[in-house]
Amino acid sequence: MVILWALTGPLFHFSNSWQLVINTGTTIITFLMVFLIQRAQNKDALAIHLKLNELVAAVKGASNRLIDVESLSEADLNQLRKYYAQLVQMAKHDLDLGSSHSVEEAERRHHAKRASESARPG
Repeated sequence: MVILWALTGPLFHFSNSWQLVINTGTTIITFLMVFLIQRAQNKDALAIHLKLNELVAAVKGASNRLIDVESLSEADLNQLRKYYAQLVQMAKHDLDLGSSHSVEEAERRHHAKRASESARPG
């Protein structure tokens, strides 16, 4: 399109209306591209929220109040952020990283999950 527009320049004597055509065209294309990119990002963000909601709902001991956390007020979100910041500070006092995140713990969780899945009817 741009090459065709440039080739028609001498035909229209490089007039203001000739320049307006490309300006308008690029503006419209830019608007449409931003719209499409935003739509794809919104869909991706929604999918991530749903996956995280599934994880929160599935983890024993996790607060189900966090499933719809995006609908909370900004003050409530700040309160939650402070709470999790305190948890981070407590975790920093654990000198041994393996004490809270070990392969053995992961294996136990995996086997427990498999056992509960096989016990389900259907």
